Amino acid sequence: MDEIAADGVDLTAFINGQEWHVAWYPPPDPPPGTPHGAEAVCGVPGDRIVVVSRDGEQWGLPAGRPEGREQWVDTMRREVREEACAEVRECRLLGFSRGVCVRGPQEGLVLVRSMWRAEVRLDAWEPQYEMAHRRLLPAEEVFRFLTIPSGLGPFYRRLLAEAEADVAGG
Repeated sequence: MDEIAADGVDLTAFINGQEWHVAWYPPPDPPPGTPHGAEAVCGVPGDRIVVVSRDGEQWGLPAGRPEGREQWVDTMRREVREEACAEVRECRLLGFSRGVCVRGPQEGLVLVRSMWRAEVRLDAWEPQYEMAHRRLLPAEEVFRFLTIPSGLGPFYRRLLAEAEADVAGG
């Protein structure tokens, strides 16, 4: 079985030339750090997941930073609308990521992001923001399709496992 992130256990990731220690934290309370937005596994009927891309080559889940004093859920809803052209119908907080920059220009920075499962209704694909592509994938293909930073495979396996358990009622 592939490795999956455990609660609070750091994974070493290299993102934009910097070294980060990233860990999964279960809900309901976020770990200490600066709120850094939301990311969502967006499901549509037929057990399909929405992925988005700027360039059609690197794919990810809808995600982004808060605007103003947005709450976690409001950031997630806005980012899903902007990046995936979709409306969140139902959602559930799955957990949090906490990243600590340990080497690089942002050394010492601690960022926290909320991680969600959202059931969405797709709107017409009329991108107006940074994402230029949207695809629907069978849930079992999402992990292989995502562009995942080096070292974060176990984190994304955990996120997708939590999202799948949520759908199954677990």
